[in-house]
Amino acid sequence: MTGSLRGFFLAALVLVLIVGTGVLQSWNSALLILNMGLVSAIMALGVNLQWGFAGLFNVGVMGFVALGGLAVVLVSMPPVPEAWRAGGFGVLAGLALGALTIAAAALAYTRFARRWRGWAVAAILLAGFFLYRAVFDPGVAAVESVDAAATGYLGGLGLPVLLAWPVGGLLAAGAAWLIGKTALGLRSDYLAIATLGIAEIIIAVLKNEDWLARGVKNVIGLPRPVPYEIDLQNDPGFVERAAGFGVDPTTASTLTVKFGYGLLFAAVLIALLALAQLALKSPWGRMMRAIRDNETAARAMGKDVTRRHLQVFVLGSAICGIAGAMMTTLDGQLTPGTYQPLRYTFLIWVMVIVGGSGNNFGAVLGGFLIWFLWVQVEPIGQAVMGAVTAGMADGTWLKTHLQESVQHMRLLTMGVILLAVLRFSPRGLLPER
Repeated sequence: MTGSLRGFFLAALVLVLIVGTGVLQSWNSALLILNMGLVSAIMALGVNLQWGFAGLFNVGVMGFVALGGLAVVLVSMPPVPEAWRAGGFGVLAGLALGALTIAAAALAYTRFARRWRGWAVAAILLAGFFLYRAVFDPGVAAVESVDAAATGYLGGLGLPVLLAWPVGGLLAAGAAWLIGKTALGLRSDYLAIATLGIAEIIIAVLKNEDWLARGVKNVIGLPRPVPYEIDLQNDPGFVERAAGFGVDPTTASTLTVKFGYGLLFAAVLIALLALAQLALKSPWGRMMRAIRDNETAARAMGKDVTRRHLQVFVLGSAICGIAGAMMTTLDGQLTPGTYQPLRYTFLIWVMVIVGGSGNNFGAVLGGFLIWFLWVQVEPIGQAVMGAVTAGMADGTWLKTHLQESVQHMRLLTMGVILLAVLRFSPRGLLPER
């Protein structure tokens, strides 16, 4: 089977699976799977840019996705005037002092003689740290004490939520640049450890800095780019149109909202996929793959490998940040406690590997297929186990054990799929061409 025919067949299979979910379960579930499949495909596209193009083993995907989610809060939520008056400017002054301390230490490191360099840097950092804490801590305490149950944070800029998507990409790109300047010189396995650790640091900051995004209290009620269901249900024109199709207003409003999200997400995915394909077929893309295949030869040809690695690391992380902002917008809330490496790093890597690393269409296919299986395997497993244990007596250890094992079906299925693909199609379902 040719590559184009295989790709068409697999895309048709995914479409059949989603439509089948709508027919057999509910169209609400089908659209939800479609929307999260679109977001997952964008995440997989970002990881494929780093791994498939350049061979960079980034295991910190979760951190960049979380930064995209944070951007939604910082951009779209309205500011909290009481918090700003209480200690907002103290927080900003503390952050500015912290940045100045780091800049002064870096300047001292370059300007002082080697004999005094360490002492100067240590003195600047020590004095700057105490000054920073003296200004920052009171400001944070004042902000977090303002109606802590409802707000307790500074809020955002109150701008349209769609602006948060590119801002999420920029925020993730900025973090990736800072990380890349220090970590991209590491060997691949050490780079993986470094990116995983930095991602955990990002999540720890989101969980503990309440003044920034309420920490584990979560930010709910985020603005939406599509109407609220209740507004549609109160619109006489919409209710009349829904009745014309024989659908009750509640179901029609839910489907309309999810369909609206799907159109927005599909537009973003198509745009990013087109740009990724143009990059892949450009001289830059061919150079990146040459660096991936033989870094030593690329250096011998005069290519700045470190700089190119930094470029692709920033671009891939920016795409993950955009996807993170989209996902938080879809959820309508920022919940730092839900960012887990299993969901936002391991699963994305499975999507890329199964779809075909180095192939943008393969990454998109893997995003849809693996997300569908991630969602549907557990209910399918429950039905299968229910049929298997139907003839067993209630309370027997075997029936109880089999029924309780259903919750592990997701992990088992992902492992089996990954092993099967690596065994029978090690380059993925849609290999790089």
